Amino acid sequence: MSQPVWILGVSMTKFARYEDEDCVDLASTAALAALNDGGISINEMDIMACGSLFQASAGLGQQVLGQIGQTGIPVYNVSNACATGATALRTVYMSIKAGESEMGLAVGVEKMGKMGLLAGADKKADENVYEPSGRYGSVVSVDGILGTNTMPGVFAQAGMKYAYENDGVGFEQFAKVAYKNHKHSILNPLAQYQKEFSEEEIQQSPMMSYPNTLLMCCPTGDGAAAAVLVSDEKLKTLSAEQQDRAVKISASVLTSDPYVEGGQVQPDVNTLTRNAAEKAYEEAGVGPDELDLVELHDCFATAELIHYDNLKLCESGGAGDFIDSGAPFRDGKLPVNVSGGLISKGHPIGATGIANVFEVSTHLRNEAGDRQIEGAKVGLTHVIGLGSSCGIHILEK
Repeated sequence: MSQPVWILGVSMTKFARYEDEDCVDLASTAALAALNDGGISINEMDIMACGSLFQASAGLGQQVLGQIGQTGIPVYNVSNACATGATALRTVYMSIKAGESEMGLAVGVEKMGKMGLLAGADKKADENVYEPSGRYGSVVSVDGILGTNTMPGVFAQAGMKYAYENDGVGFEQFAKVAYKNHKHSILNPLAQYQKEFSEEEIQQSPMMSYPNTLLMCCPTGDGAAAAVLVSDEKLKTLSAEQQDRAVKISASVLTSDPYVEGGQVQPDVNTLTRNAAEKAYEEAGVGPDELDLVELHDCFATAELIHYDNLKLCESGGAGDFIDSGAPFRDGKLPVNVSGGLISKGHPIGATGIANVFEVSTHLRNEAGDRQIEGAKVGLTHVIGLGSSCGIHILEK
């Protein structure tokens, strides 16, 4: 393997709704903050990758450079569903690994406002016509076994399948995941929502798609995150303070769907995550028992619970026992989503992958304030975008 790649600077905006700032403004704010955090300037970047799902064709990266400094470096505009930000970061990582760049800037940004429920496929113009059409000759949407057309339904089905196959998993366990993340959010000033809810309030909130109630679903919103990456050789030429705060990327993995039976009907959010996790642990030379914290993709409470298993944070089939034991709480054995997770922190799609890296890096630097996980040395970030793509990064102090 070539020399490691390090995170030199990292930042994120507060996730919220920004009426008076567009994507260029938000991305520029995050980019300049990351550069400042790393004690470096845009003139020293060799590459930039900019991730945004809903601005994918806007040349957003070039627009951002137009605002923070047009230096003529190559720009990659990245779109990869919910893994967009992680893919942008990996794009810069790969350039440095290849020896093409010494330093680079990765940015993820999205403005979603009150976009509402995201659909995985377009509905037919005439719902009363039932004739085979489309790639698979389907008469209804193939975005789920029951024909669901929204993300809560897709992840509800994945969660209920896990509950059917494993003991100790039910409505209460899914609600407990959301309870944990809302509770964590009150310590995160950058979270979109910072409010604790009781398990009863979560269970009694409006049902979106059983078992996911409204308070078990992530909100839409606006925000950006950015990271400056540097090669090992270049880092050694920087100041002692910069070297001391740098965070090593021990593994960077991106996977897509392998073929699984039924995968063309029900999106399989499990196999590509398991594959990515296995490869990441091998690449980093660490096991799940060595992790001090995890930021995973809890777009819905059901998603977080099944990913405990997919990421090997618990024994196979033991996700229900894992949440019941309190292990993933901030004061538990393996804290998960101490930021509040997507459920409370928010989920501006293009920003999420880098925002997760920001959170873990902040803990590894011992700079997380009231929510600090004491003694954190190793952390994992995970995102998954239907379509599908899974990005995992393992970071070390």
